[in-house]
Amino acid sequence: MTLPLLSRKSPAFQRTLLALALAAASASASALPSFTWDPSKAGLAGEAFTADNLLISNYSKITFGADNTFTESGYLAVSAAQLGGASVLPAGLNSTYGMYIKFDGTGTISAGNPTTSVTLGQLTSLNYTLYGFNGTSSFSYDGTQWNESASGEVALATGTLSWGNVATVPAGNGSFNPSANAGLNIDWLVGGFSSPTYQLGLTSFSNTTSQVTVTDNGFVISQGGGSINFASPVPEPASYAMLISGLAAVGFVARRRNRGEK
Repeated sequence: MTLPLLSRKSPAFQRTLLALALAAASASASALPSFTWDPSKAGLAGEAFTADNLLISNYSKITFGADNTFTESGYLAVSAAQLGGASVLPAGLNSTYGMYIKFDGTGTISAGNPTTSVTLGQLTSLNYTLYGFNGTSSFSYDGTQWNESASGEVALATGTLSWGNVATVPAGNGSFNPSANAGLNIDWLVGGFSSPTYQLGLTSFSNTTSQVTVTDNGFVISQGGGSINFASPVPEPASYAMLISGLAAVGFVARRRNRGEK
């Protein structure tokens, strides 16, 4: 595949390659496995629905540390769902009940200023809890951390990292576009999730510069975009191969940029 209209050093070219890499992580998205969720089984004021993808709003804080490491924490709010590529708004979601994930994690990232250089990295740990609650909730950043206003939460599931990758691409305006994808192990704590009960959550996030606030030691994401779908515990090897190939392409562009090649 060639991209004759884009300079290999341009942000547009880098974003295109990054998009290909992230698409590879969701290579099976054309045939996502469906699931049925009945929130009433967990005491939530909602009706059962069937979907194959959950749409997520990302509220998170990323802090860069020593030796090219980073930490992250925040919330992932379930905003809607999809089935076969069509939008699904489950009855009651974000009106009579809601769901969010609270998470924290760590990782490593390649050296470089993300506002001027492509960076690639991996998640090294991630812990999360999926909560459900009745009523509505809002998210706010107090300058130190994200907070949410829900009450009476019920823990629906917990889990840890299986694998994960991260990347940033400079936007050319002093900011950058951060992205991530990961596989998350799931331990379901309540009934109501069926058809069948999958044990791996596949996540993918891509955030625009309007959703990113650069700080002195990292950045904050406000209402970023993402999705979660489900699979068997072990992804197909072909999915790993496609992901690695895509990320390698982004890394190739980053190396050319650093060497000043044309």
